[in-house]
Amino acid sequence: MTALDRPQPHPRRRAVLTGTLALGAAALLPLAAPGRARAATGPVIADCAAWGARQPSSPVKTLATRPQKIIVHHTADPNSTDYSQAHAFALARSIQAYQMDTEHWIDTGQHFTVSRGAVVMEGRHGSLAALQGGTRQVESAHCTGQNTVAVGIENEGTYTTVEPRSEQYAALVELCAQICRQYGLAAYQIYGHRDFNSTECPGDRLYALLPKLRQDVAARIGGDATPPVWPVLATGNTGERVRTLQLLLNARGAALTADGAYGPATQAAVLAFQNTMHATPDGVAGLQTWNQLAAPARQGDSGVAVEAVQRQLAAHGIATDVDGAFGPGTAASVVRFQTTRSLPADGVVDARTWSRLVA
Repeated sequence: MTALDRPQPHPRRRAVLTGTLALGAAALLPLAAPGRARAATGPVIADCAAWGARQPSSPVKTLATRPQKIIVHHTADPNSTDYSQAHAFALARSIQAYQMDTEHWIDTGQHFTVSRGAVVMEGRHGSLAALQGGTRQVESAHCTGQNTVAVGIENEGTYTTVEPRSEQYAALVELCAQICRQYGLAAYQIYGHRDFNSTECPGDRLYALLPKLRQDVAARIGGDATPPVWPVLATGNTGERVRTLQLLLNARGAALTADGAYGPATQAAVLAFQNTMHATPDGVAGLQTWNQLAAPARQGDSGVAVEAVQRQLAAHGIATDVDGAFGPGTAASVVRFQTTRSLPADGVVDARTWSRLVA
């Protein structure tokens, strides 16, 4: 029996994992063939057949899109001193049984699990095959609001007051590096669960290790390890940053007047969005709110989120038509802005470009 079978120190630890927002076209993903246990040139990964997984209760889905980030978790289990493969496989079966029988999910929620003995395992069926292909991702159930855009990694143990074993941490580094290589992610796109949802996960000590994790991954794959930094907006604030917030909330179903004034209506919309995303419900737009709102925008997109990009570019002195259509002109303006901020000049407004726009 694992801690997953008992009440957790933070009541939201498992409750927040149920959101699975379908953001793209889904298709059925064939289950990995028995014996498949390596993701390209990365770490050895024991597939579902190797650890004795049950079949999913419903067909597992895959999205025809790459993930945008990695989210790190801890299982909140006791910190076992059994580092064997047999223990790791028993842990994987216990997690799957809890999530299928108690939570009534179709399968394990996360994509991968790293045991305290540094055994790396596939979680949800099809995750390893998707990783090997590098172009698709399995729809998961590990972080509300992020289950169609993020790879979820569970780390066995509770890391509130202690750090993971060095062997476990090293395996996590190699797994993250491989995921980044396969999906073209940068090291700064590695997050903790609490960056999105109201939870203690992945524990204070593992969360404090994330800057080092990003740096260690960047040392293997190249690129920058600096994550986005977001402003904190609350009642009484005004300006273009507030207008951007209002437009992004409207893109998620709010009906705000984008007047750049953080009044009662904006506070209520933020609070409603936070509740939907299982973020900390305080009505203040901070880290979790921005991380949930700032979906990538690129050429071909349209709508109020694109309008927010265009208004920000204009506010930064880059002449841009504000028409809500992300065409070649907007893409060129984004490249110009990225160049001035020493960002990869790819014309895509990812989380880090968003954060620089609203800084």
